[in-house]
Amino acid sequence: MNDEMELVCFNLISNSGAAKSSYIEAIQLAKAAKIDEAKQKLTEAEEFLVNAHKIHAELIQKEAAGQKVEFSLLFMHAEDQFASTEMAQLLAKELIDLYADKFANK
Repeated sequence: MNDEMELVCFNLISNSGAAKSSYIEAIQLAKAAKIDEAKQKLTEAEEFLVNAHKIHAELIQKEAAGQKVEFSLLFMHAEDQFASTEMAQLLAKELIDLYADKFANK
């Protein structure tokens, strides 16, 4: 794996990890009835996830253009982090909506 691809992988891991951490923090804030703060944390997470999506899309575009993307354990880890972050996004949004409803009805 060349240095450029390593940097791409680390950027994907970094942005995915930052987004996932922000999603978890958003859930924790919502659980503590801090819905507005939770929604702000969701916005922060989305910014990191957009960056991760851009990196991921660039890799797909390279592959589609015939430039083979070298597979490695690091690349597999980066893709795994990205995929799990997308699941965290879905769950965070659902849980925050549930908590918002719960605390609105009190």
